Amino acid sequence: MLEPRLLLASQSPRRASLLQQMGLDFEVQPADIDETPQKDEDAIHYVERLARAKAQSQWRSGFAHLGADTIVVLDGELLGKPRDEQHAMQMLMRLSGRSHQVATGVAVFDGEQVLSDVVMTTVTFRSIDSQEAKSYWATGEPADKAGAYALQGIGGVFVTTIAGSYSNVIGLPMAETEQLLASIGVNTWLQRQHV
Repeated sequence: MLEPRLLLASQSPRRASLLQQMGLDFEVQPADIDETPQKDEDAIHYVERLARAKAQSQWRSGFAHLGADTIVVLDGELLGKPRDEQHAMQMLMRLSGRSHQVATGVAVFDGEQVLSDVVMTTVTFRSIDSQEAKSYWATGEPADKAGAYALQGIGGVFVTTIAGSYSNVIGLPMAETEQLLASIGVNTWLQRQHV
């Protein structure tokens, strides 16, 4: 039986970069799904549901599909991507000087079975003043990031501690992703020999 090829069902350049960092060869085919949270849906169920839906969308034979979704959680509230500058400022001021959680759901689909996992990481911010938040928004970086910040970018200057997976906060927990791929028969080490 032929080794399935890997397909990333996401338009996130951060997830693609993490897969490249893992040494994996893959194609990208963004999934187009409704990402509206369901009524009373918590972070774990939300990201797992979306990851599974992304992995199963637009199925292509001969591929192992990988889907993922990341959300920032503060006081039980889901903080997605900011709608505009004012929304980003509100999020950053709420995150200032506090700890929050980042939840990423990861799912793999081989055409028959879908396997998934959710990884949680706790991130603590130093205090941020409104001028810093405004200057950060002006960089353009927070506009398409859950929680209005990027750990791997300029937003990393706000982070004092991380408890858990660093790559999870960026959008794809590498260890758990590799384990899920192995569970559906993707030999990532064999792929790495050909990279």
